Amino acid sequence: MAKIRSFFKREPVFVISFLAAVISSFFVHPDAKYIDYLDFRTLALLYSLMIVVAGLRKAGVFTTLARTLCLRAKSTRAIGLILVGLCFFSSMFLTNDVALLTFVPFSVVVLGMAGRRQDLIRIVVLQTVAANLGSMLTPVGNPQSLYLYSFYNIPFLTFLSITFPVWLLSLIVLLAICLFTKRLPITPSFEEDTGMNRKALWVYLILFGICMLTVLRFLDWPIMLAVILIVLLISQRKTILEADFMLLLTFVAFFIFAGNLARIDAVNHMLQSLLSGREYWVTLLTSQIISNVPAALLLSNFTGDMKSLLLAVNIGSLGTPIASLASLISLKLYTQTEEANVRKFLLEFTIVNVGLLAVLSVFQAFVI
Repeated sequence: MAKIRSFFKREPVFVISFLAAVISSFFVHPDAKYIDYLDFRTLALLYSLMIVVAGLRKAGVFTTLARTLCLRAKSTRAIGLILVGLCFFSSMFLTNDVALLTFVPFSVVVLGMAGRRQDLIRIVVLQTVAANLGSMLTPVGNPQSLYLYSFYNIPFLTFLSITFPVWLLSLIVLLAICLFTKRLPITPSFEEDTGMNRKALWVYLILFGICMLTVLRFLDWPIMLAVILIVLLISQRKTILEADFMLLLTFVAFFIFAGNLARIDAVNHMLQSLLSGREYWVTLLTSQIISNVPAALLLSNFTGDMKSLLLAVNIGSLGTPIASLASLISLKLYTQTEEANVRKFLLEFTIVNVGLLAVLSVFQAFVI
């Protein structure tokens, strides 16, 4: 029982999605149509990106980059800009959760060595917001964008035209917040740098390029997946298991749940009626309750307004800690630090997230 409870606490979204899929199967019995629920292109891309980015991280790319930038920082303001900026810009290509898994622990080290541990809550909160908002610009920035990009078959430039205005405003607001920080002198220092594995670096950069060709629809996903698996089986076999398989299973479970709901006439009509003309706000609220990835998987089956849905699940990453899986990662990483003050973290997290959620929602309602 202790192991089961621990699993439930560790993977609450998967448990919920699995139960939802099982319950829905009593209303729509398993049949040959179940296989049509699964978006194999999204699953293949998500898996490939996860293992390629994991390989880049193991090759020392992100740590070396972060150290180089932070060693140039001479003040608390500069270090804050760099640590938050790393999450904002890297998340566009590495995904929001990978950016946080990489740079939040690094921030703990940097601020500790700089004698600024008191800034940790503010920096981690801003890094979380930065990763969630920075990742919205590109289809590969987060799972919900990648799914909607494939589901609605959105042209790449059209995708950018939708997300860029909110992304740019997010950058301006985060920049203003960081510049508001007091400028105090610091001298960060680090242990000896082990450097990058250049051979592995080139392998993963090429594989990342192959992923991008698939994202841009120049390459079919079965070819991409085959090439990546063959190359890694030959050169970096262990990396194949570096993916977050629970996230992949969560997607599968929600594909089944959403597919079944779409086949229940009463539910189908109810959700279509509820969403009609209110796509943004219904999706935004749903994201706060069940997280933005499940919200995208569920509601995409009941509306053709891909613009409102795309903006809502990305802006909806703000708000409650459960609105984004990446936010839960930050919270978990922070609670593992020495002298963690969870109550203070949640208070500052809520103030910043709700404030930005209001600003961006007003912006998309009256400007976009």
